[in-house]
Amino acid sequence: MALSGAFALTASQSKSSPSFASDLAFLEQHTKLLVLSDGSGAQVAVAPEYQGRVMTSTADGTASFGWIGRAAVASGTRQPHMNVFGGEDRFWLGPEGGQFALYFKPGDPFDLDHWQTPEPFDWGAWPVVDQPPPRGAPRTSVVLTKSMTLTNHAGTRFRLDVSRTVRLLGPSDVSRRLHVSVPAGVRMVAFESDNDVRNAGPEWTRDKGLLSIWILGQFAPTPSTTIAIPFTAGPESTLGPVVNDAYFGKVPPDRLQIKDGVIRFRGDGQYRSKIGLSPRRATDVAGSYDAVSHVLTIVQFTNDGAREYVNSMWEIQKEPYRGDVLNSYNDGPIGPGKPGLGPFYELESSSPALHLMQTEHYTHVHRTFHFQGNESMLDPLARAVLKVGLADLAATFRP
Repeated sequence: MALSGAFALTASQSKSSPSFASDLAFLEQHTKLLVLSDGSGAQVAVAPEYQGRVMTSTADGTASFGWIGRAAVASGTRQPHMNVFGGEDRFWLGPEGGQFALYFKPGDPFDLDHWQTPEPFDWGAWPVVDQPPPRGAPRTSVVLTKSMTLTNHAGTRFRLDVSRTVRLLGPSDVSRRLHVSVPAGVRMVAFESDNDVRNAGPEWTRDKGLLSIWILGQFAPTPSTTIAIPFTAGPESTLGPVVNDAYFGKVPPDRLQIKDGVIRFRGDGQYRSKIGLSPRRATDVAGSYDAVSHVLTIVQFTNDGAREYVNSMWEIQKEPYRGDVLNSYNDGPIGPGKPGLGPFYELESSSPALHLMQTEHYTHVHRTFHFQGNESMLDPLARAVLKVGLADLAATFRP
C-alpha cells in the first residue's frame, strides 16, 4: 500500500506541546483566525479557511488544548486522502464506509488507497455570515455556512446547506450543561458547535443512503492520557456489546478495559485503534484525563434517543443503519515503517441517520470542556460527569 501526501507529511509533526501563543502565532502565519473571548482569559481559535474548525483553545492563555497538524498547515497545498490540519472540533458527514459511504467512489474498494475525504469539508473556506461585534468588543461566537453536493458509494447525489455556529461558553453555561459546580481555582474553557444540515434536494431515503452529522475533536496524546466513556449498563442479550472495537482490529486489553460502568481507552497516539458505542449503550458524554498535566477534557453532544445511526465500517454491510453514536480514535503507525496521521487521539460524536424531506433540517450540538487544576479539584467533576475517580482512571494502564 503506497502512502504519500497527508500520510508522509505527518512524519515531521512535532511531538512537543506548544503554548497557545505559539500555536496562534504559527496558525496566523498561514491562515486568518477568529479568536473568541470574553475577557476571562478563555479563548477559542476558529479557522474559517479550514472549514470553520476550532483549531485550539486555552483556559488562561498558556496551555493549548487542540492538536494542530503543523506539517499540513505549513505545506499550503491540498493533500490526498485528508488534509490533516487538526483541530478540536471539525465538521464531517457520515457514513465513512459501506455501500452508502461518502469517502469511497462508486465501485472503489474499501482500502486506504481509495479513501478520500469529500472536498467540501476537507478543503477550502467556509464563509462567515454573521456581523462582527462592535469595535473593541470581544467576539464570543461566529456563524459559517457552506452549500455542498456529494455522491455516495451507491451513486446517490445529495445537495445540502450547512450552517455552523461556534460559541464560547461561560461558567453559568458550563454549570447548566454539565449539572456541576466548578470549584474555585479550576481554570477552564468551554465552547460548543451548533451544526445544522438542511436538505436542498430530493428526499433522502434509506434504500439510497442517509447522511449523518459527524463532529470530531483532535487532541494531543501523552503516555499519561486515558479516555473515559461511561455507558448504559445491561445484559448483552438485550443491549448488545458494550463497545465496538472491530474498526481496525480488536484492541488488546492493555489498551482497552471496561470497569465499573466506564470504558477506559489509551490516548497515547502509539497504537492505531478505534472504538464505538451503539445508541443502546452511549450516553451523551465522554472525556479524557492527562494525569501529568492535570487536564480533564469532557465532550457532550446531542443524543435524542434515536436508534438508527449510519454504519461507517469499511465493508458492504448487512445493517447499514446499525452504527455508533460515539467514537474514540487513537492514532498510531499504519504499518511497519509507516507513520500515522498525527499522532493525536479523537473524541467524536454523530447525529442519527438523517431521513430528511426537501427543505427539512436537523441540528447536532457538540460541546467541549477543558478543566485545569490539581487532581483533588478535578476529581469531583470527573465523578459527577464521567462516573469515575481520577486516581482510578490514571492507574488503569500504569505499568
